[in-house]
Amino acid sequence: MSPSGNQDSAPEGVRLQKVLAAAGVASRRVCEQLIVEGRIRVNGAVVTELGTRIDPESDLVDVDGVAVQLDGTKRYIILNKPRGIVSTMKDEQGRPDLRRYTREWPERLFNVGRLDADTSGLLVLTNDGDLAHVLSHPSFGVTKVYIAKVEGRVSAQTIARLTAGVTLEDGPIAADKARLLSASGEGAGSLVELTLHSGRNRIVRRMMAEVGHPVVELVRRQFGPLHLGTLPVGKARELTKLERGALLTLSRRDAGDDRSAGDELSAGPRSQ
Repeated sequence: MSPSGNQDSAPEGVRLQKVLAAAGVASRRVCEQLIVEGRIRVNGAVVTELGTRIDPESDLVDVDGVAVQLDGTKRYIILNKPRGIVSTMKDEQGRPDLRRYTREWPERLFNVGRLDADTSGLLVLTNDGDLAHVLSHPSFGVTKVYIAKVEGRVSAQTIARLTAGVTLEDGPIAADKARLLSASGEGAGSLVELTLHSGRNRIVRRMMAEVGHPVVELVRRQFGPLHLGTLPVGKARELTKLERGALLTLSRRDAGDDRSAGDELSAGPRSQ
């Protein structure tokens, strides 16, 4: 937020309660109450003055610690990607790509990270480059949850080995969590749930092959705070307000943008 400058000039920014109401947080009157109760932060600093003005294009606002989306030009989509679809908006080899799932939205969307063509499940599509960087870059450690149908009967010892770590051709890797969902006979195979934050190529398939249980089918059920839920295969939808808040909260925290009060007091909220 920039300083207000000359006192005789027109006030800069937009009143906080108006911005919050426009973002769908609540009615303006309820938003005013949230401000008075100290439940709103602007750039990490609690704001309690009703005259506070902000710049919706640059300031970061959260309610009860949950980020609020102020930029209405940003779009966030969740897709249950089918098998056989490559994770790109335009495949140079002419294979089925993601364009068919984005036609109803006018924005130019792109996928956050990738799923192999033979892997189905949760894929995020957006036009928010900053958020996409946080979600897809392995250094931020965003977790993903996969359900793998594998060959053979998986033992408790194998599950322990997955969390202890295995060594692959590109280095050691350990699952954050591993859980056996079901283990039938050799013909029926087993279901294993793996939680990972690694972004390495085909990592679940390579880990399971290393422990002697090649993957037959693989689905990503969760990506950070987002869950696939009951979204049918091949369907896409916009994130709900709660999902957007959880996603933006995660991205701001991991990107270091959840500013403390001391970081930006040289240009604090404007009051009038």
